[in-house]
Amino acid sequence: MKLVGISGSIIGSKTAKAVNEVLMAAKALDQNIEVEFIDLKDYEVEFVKGTPLSSYNQDTIKVVNTIQSADFLVFGTPIYQASIPGVLKNLFDHLPIDAFKSKVTGMITTAGTDKHFLVTEYHLKPILIYLKGVVPVRNVFLQNSDFNKENEIINDDITNRIHELAKEMIFLQKSLKDSDA
Repeated sequence: MKLVGISGSIIGSKTAKAVNEVLMAAKALDQNIEVEFIDLKDYEVEFVKGTPLSSYNQDTIKVVNTIQSADFLVFGTPIYQASIPGVLKNLFDHLPIDAFKSKVTGMITTAGTDKHFLVTEYHLKPILIYLKGVVPVRNVFLQNSDFNKENEIINDDITNRIHELAKEMIFLQKSLKDSDA
């Protein structure tokens, strides 16, 4: 099984760190899982213009194809102005309506304060469901105080929740795979 993690930001490093923690937790739980990380700040994903994927640049094609080739995914997003960043929404707009069919789509969110904790439920989750993703019950929300100056996660409760998210994602994806067999 291939788990792809996407950091949906083009600035900062906290979201990327959080997504990587989920990937590492999943790998620690099951060594057979192949993990791949996409940090959107490393790619020039073009704005959607309503043309076939082949008409976009190589970065856009690579990111979209990597996402579509995944068995399951974890999306990390910072919260800006009570919403996900435009760069992440633009990426979702490149995907076909059934892009996440039979795929677990986990969520991990970073924000400056706890005032944004419901954005995951009311903005990101509906997009994943619209694209037919299977969304775990668990998700992880981190705020700035959960990181130290080096952007390492210092909150043990968050570390445990990341581990539980990875565990639930693996269980759900294996269950979906077994039901297809």
